[in-house]
Amino acid sequence: MAFATLPSPLYGLYRIRDDLSAFTVTVVYAIFAGGTIAALLSVRFVAARVGRRGVMLGAVVTMMVAAGVLADSKDLSGLLVGRLITGLAVGLVAGTAITYLIELRVRENPHASVARARNIGTAVNVGALGIGPLISGCLAEWARAPLTLSYVVFLALGAIALIGLGITPETGIAAAPALTQPTHRPPSRLAGVLVPGELATLAAFSANGLFAGLSGLFLAVTFERPSHALAGATLFLVFSAGVVSQLATDGLPARRVFVLGTAAMLIGLALLAASVRLSTPSLTTFLLSGVSIGAGAGAVFKGTTGLVLEATPPENRLKATANLLVALFVGLSIPVIGAGIALDRGATPANTVLGFAILVGLGVAGAGALLARALRDTQRPA
Repeated sequence: MAFATLPSPLYGLYRIRDDLSAFTVTVVYAIFAGGTIAALLSVRFVAARVGRRGVMLGAVVTMMVAAGVLADSKDLSGLLVGRLITGLAVGLVAGTAITYLIELRVRENPHASVARARNIGTAVNVGALGIGPLISGCLAEWARAPLTLSYVVFLALGAIALIGLGITPETGIAAAPALTQPTHRPPSRLAGVLVPGELATLAAFSANGLFAGLSGLFLAVTFERPSHALAGATLFLVFSAGVVSQLATDGLPARRVFVLGTAAMLIGLALLAASVRLSTPSLTTFLLSGVSIGAGAGAVFKGTTGLVLEATPPENRLKATANLLVALFVGLSIPVIGAGIALDRGATPANTVLGFAILVGLGVAGAGALLARALRDTQRPA
């Protein structure tokens, strides 16, 4: 997951090396998103053949292949191929990890609550997205060969991950009967919760994607802070806020976590639009907006994941998790691609962020209303 966002602070260097336009950078994002979504849609079929650990091993190996391609890349074609392979690796691991952690927990203790394993999975999914940019940004700022060294580091981390997976047992639905949660909801009502949950996740991470996609540009142009390390640290701050919000809401009902997350995102979007449109743009307000957006997205993802998985039979949890993560990565990608097109057609950065902030805010509020209605429906007598 950290490798997914690793190149974010490096795109300025790629722009110089390969003479990339804003639109070309959006194509790179789109190819990564396409690979991720394709893997997420197929992961449950792959897992049925090779098991959870087999998928995770394949994902790490695929990540290492992508790291090798990107480290050796000399032009745009290598960047495109490397990001496509990265997307496949991320989709495989993201679609499997939460279910695998839950099953490992139940294998260890059939009577244990799966909430802790689920919360660890959602925290890692969100928090690791900030670790990659922090590493690459710092290496790009203070080390040599910035377009090579970061990927070499992740080749080494991949080798460590393979060792860890090598001593981790395989699991499966048959090995974890205690995953079943008592529920009397008919399948149609379970689907009624899943779709609004997907929409809420998409809207939440559209807010994250909006900030992540434009933060480097604003730091360099609006705030005159072109530091690669600062760009990486800013994204680390955003995604770490998501982890903090998940930890801070531990023990709260999933519905309340979702409401708190929605409110934080709306506040963050308002601060983001204001920070770049002030007569004297405020870096402090800009960073606070990122913290609020990141905290909100993390809480919403935790809330929707909890609500959906509580309403999902064990045999459908991998599919439900994959669907939520498809929504997550679509949400992360849409603002980046849309903003790139808008900027390529002459829109100013400030107007671009205002337009997308309004659209994302409406999406967040609307998705929250749909999910609240779906939850009320599930509580009515059949």
